[in-house]
Amino acid sequence: MATLSFVAFSLCLLFFSLAQGLSNNPQCSEAKDQGSNLQVFHVYSPCSPFRPTKPMSWEESVLQMQADDQARLQFLSSLVAKKSVVPIASGRQIIQSPTYIVRAKIGTPPQTLLLAVDTSNDAAWVPCNGCVGCGSNVFNSAKSTTYKTLGCQTAQCKQVPNPTCLGSTCSFNTSYGSSTLAANLSQETFTLATDVVPGYTFGCLQKTTGSSVPPQGLLGLGRGPLSLLSQTQNLYQSTFSYCLPSFKSLNFSGSLRLGPVGQPKRIKYTPLLKNPRRSSLYYVNLNAIRVGRRIVDIPPAALAFNPTTGAGTIIDSGTVFTRLVEPAYVAVRNEFRRRVGKYPFQTLGGFDTCYSVPFVVPTITFMFSGMNVTLPEDNIVIHSTAGSITCLAMAAAPDNVNSVLNVIANMQQQNHRVLIDVPNSRLGVARERCT
Repeated sequence: MATLSFVAFSLCLLFFSLAQGLSNNPQCSEAKDQGSNLQVFHVYSPCSPFRPTKPMSWEESVLQMQADDQARLQFLSSLVAKKSVVPIASGRQIIQSPTYIVRAKIGTPPQTLLLAVDTSNDAAWVPCNGCVGCGSNVFNSAKSTTYKTLGCQTAQCKQVPNPTCLGSTCSFNTSYGSSTLAANLSQETFTLATDVVPGYTFGCLQKTTGSSVPPQGLLGLGRGPLSLLSQTQNLYQSTFSYCLPSFKSLNFSGSLRLGPVGQPKRIKYTPLLKNPRRSSLYYVNLNAIRVGRRIVDIPPAALAFNPTTGAGTIIDSGTVFTRLVEPAYVAVRNEFRRRVGKYPFQTLGGFDTCYSVPFVVPTITFMFSGMNVTLPEDNIVIHSTAGSITCLAMAAAPDNVNSVLNVIANMQQQNHRVLIDVPNSRLGVARERCT
């Protein structure tokens, strides 16, 4: 599992210097990072240096997010299939699609960075000083008194792909599209909000070749041995929750809450399932989907959890729009259209159910084992800035990745508290306004 994590963990992340993006906006101060709570903001928000330098039209931004999702879904499909496949979008470099980012401090004295959070990846990884082929935004390990590399005999060295020994240091090499990466396995002090985590194991990037991979960094929230949950079991007890703000939000009020303290008491749960082929992914049992008051007719095999093939349903923070395997999506879409009425519909990119007239949006309910989640309008449709076009913000899983996964994505999770409780093997969802 660790091999897959290091081969593919760079899909949904970004590394930035804090000074480039946060210092000019008072709402982006670190005042809200307290205790074990980190402020979460969207990568396109004014707090993010990744926001487009040139404003995009609504249609352009939707098409860009759809393109990012195509690569993300191919990545998730490769994880389930246990293949070291890096998703490449047609006619462009490998898509880097960070969606939600948090602050982290690394080293002593601390260097403040922005890292993307990803529930479907495990490792932490950042470009380091002296890296050949990296950009200028790097972690300067030479300025930290607590940085150290790990030796070849350490247990962590056995959890990375293609480990090699350069002197006494454990290094690893891997390919990424047309590029290759080389990193030193390292340990350093990570500070998350006000929690100090000494000796955190991560990959310190030393060299990249080729043009496929830009510099980047990640905080993985999966369940693998090098994930945040595994490395901080004593501190956070493998428990965390997050509330994601809308990507249109200017309030920067999303949060990542680490540990069992302060988690919601009134929340419904569904069991977490474990796929031995990819134990890091957060699988749940999706039994049915209701549109309005009707449970739509979906073949049982389209929703069934199958550890052998990797089929089933996962909750993922990196995909933007929910994707359902084709029989499930067609059933949901057709009932949605029927309830909207005989208004003419049109397509926009990967969305095939868009309207240019006002209409009443029917509710959609995901019916999990032990828990129903009824989505409000803001989690079901996406509106143009002028309000002239409204699209059902879901789609069928793309054919070209041979996906067997239903992916409940972050737009459908926005303004909900999603609680991951690994010790009790359960996932909870409750409405919470964080926009």
